Amino acid sequence: MELLIFRTDIKSKKKVKSLKPVLNNHSDIIDWSIDLEDIDNVLRIEATTNLSEGDVIDLVEIQGFYIKTLSD
Repeated sequence: MELLIFRTDIKSKKKVKSLKPVLNNHSDIIDWSIDLEDIDNVLRIEATTNLSEGDVIDLVEIQGFYIKTLSD
């Protein structure tokens, strides 16, 4: 299992809801959350080792959102 962490522009529950089907239905995503209280609107994803940061970025950008890998 891997933990992938990203900065996003997802700032409302409505936007989180629009991403829900995409992230929930992905076979390599175990769990995910978006911290709307954080200044960077952090998306955290627990995933299998088959999922890369690039895969997540593509998934989220296709939905029209900004996403960037957040380094430690």
